[in-house]
Amino acid sequence: MDYRAYIAERLPIEGMTAAEIAESITVPPDTSLGDYALPCFKFAKLMRKPPARIAEELAAKYPADEVISGAFAVNGYLNFKVNAKGLAGETLARIAEEGARYGSSAFGAGKTVCIDYSSVNIAKPFHIGHLSTTVLGGALYRIFSFLGYRAVGINHLGDYGTQFGKLICAYKRWGNEADVQARGIHAINELYVRFNSEATEEMEAEAREYFRLIEQGDEEAVGLFARFKELTLEYVRKIYGRLHVTFDSYAGESFYIDKMGPVIDELKEKGLLVESRGAQVVDLEPYGMPPFIVLRSDGASLYGTRDLAAAFYRKQTYDFEKCLYVVAYQQNLHFKQLFKVLELMGKEWAKDMVHVAYGMVSLEDGAMSTRQGKVVWLEDVIDRCVEKALGVVTEKNPALENKEEVAEKVGVGAVVFGALYNNKIKDIVFSYEKALNFDGETSVYVQYTCARASSVLAKAEPGWENAAVLSPNAQESDLIKAIAEFPDTVKAAAEKYEPSLVARFCVDVAQKFNKFYFDCKILQAESEESRRFRLRLTGATLTVLTNALTLLGIGVPEKM
Repeated sequence: MDYRAYIAERLPIEGMTAAEIAESITVPPDTSLGDYALPCFKFAKLMRKPPARIAEELAAKYPADEVISGAFAVNGYLNFKVNAKGLAGETLARIAEEGARYGSSAFGAGKTVCIDYSSVNIAKPFHIGHLSTTVLGGALYRIFSFLGYRAVGINHLGDYGTQFGKLICAYKRWGNEADVQARGIHAINELYVRFNSEATEEMEAEAREYFRLIEQGDEEAVGLFARFKELTLEYVRKIYGRLHVTFDSYAGESFYIDKMGPVIDELKEKGLLVESRGAQVVDLEPYGMPPFIVLRSDGASLYGTRDLAAAFYRKQTYDFEKCLYVVAYQQNLHFKQLFKVLELMGKEWAKDMVHVAYGMVSLEDGAMSTRQGKVVWLEDVIDRCVEKALGVVTEKNPALENKEEVAEKVGVGAVVFGALYNNKIKDIVFSYEKALNFDGETSVYVQYTCARASSVLAKAEPGWENAAVLSPNAQESDLIKAIAEFPDTVKAAAEKYEPSLVARFCVDVAQKFNKFYFDCKILQAESEESRRFRLRLTGATLTVLTNALTLLGIGVPEKM
């Protein structure tokens, strides 16, 4: 049940729709203040009364029933108490019925959302800096799909530019085919780094010539470029597999080369292209931004030009409701420019373009990728986390079967959760020790909670799934309220493009379950009715946490 909507429909406020009232209803930080609260301050001007008086008058009129047991005013807030037994019955029944679909909806049915994320560069390392865009985009892809949208995951590959001429030049000079065959992208990356450190004017000219040959379709140059691209994709797909990330399109920059012409022509027709120092630009100075360069003075396009072509292609191909770009905040200006150009071109759908910005990731020693080849490979971070997880799991449970499989779920989960737990715009300092803490705000803590719930249920006799609902005590009630919030949490995560809401939900539910676990006897409950009810609550909690972790791309071990 959508309790906000239920309350709003029974709360007539002149000049406000039920949907507007529902959007204003919040969950108080202190449960003693109620289960839901409506701040009345925003109604003061509309109703020409003090907020406290508005809350008191609305409380007096609100009809209590079997769903909402009462409404009362506190300092300008109208607070509501949910009927605890009614909430328990409704929530547990819904979880039992919907199972793995609990929290999903048809909210986005018939709508498409394009999500541009990860977007690796061909022949360059998949480093720690790619972590956030990859797992943020992957989580948003799953969240929007869960809400009924048609999600289109796009890996906008960096596969165009003079760097590929440099790579061919380096390969022709120093490449060892056996080494490339054995080490793939690692060998290619070393060649690229060597070129940048040893390049002469002659080599730079040679690299430009190789890139020109790629553009002209030279068989050898195109063949080498295609091989480097395939080696890169073969490598990154292995990492994507471990992170549970998928894509529907790998259309990169090169895909849009033959699609830029019509866009440039339209810019010219609409009088938006002007010359500036020999380049063709869209003047954005009236809007407080530098010019958007479409063609350089030598006639060459830039990645912004290809981004314009990509935006047109995506709208024509997918007719998206929203088009998201999960790209670091350093590109804020670029996307403001891109969206403004689309707006100036008269594209009404420019308002549906969204830059989902995020902060940077570094390790505790400050290490990040550099252009000199000093990179922290993402696979190395994952491998080290899995290795540490194996040690921790072995120490906790030496007799555990499938320890390597569990360590993979725990280690990968720690990496993913570490990137998703905080608000996406914050910079992240990744700590192996903190990420693998069984007692912290970590995926390990949540996974261990799931294993604890699984262990309890494994010891129970069949039939608890249909247990009668009792009036819950304080700990049971707190847990039920928490898991009942999952559908709203998922929806809010999509609306705010903020998977951290789901990650924090996981920790909150895990904390409430563990309090319930320690304060309330489950298998040794005081009565058979209570035992069965608590087992049913345990099963529901496990379902909800599993659903939430799955949305984040994190596996759930049965034992730890």
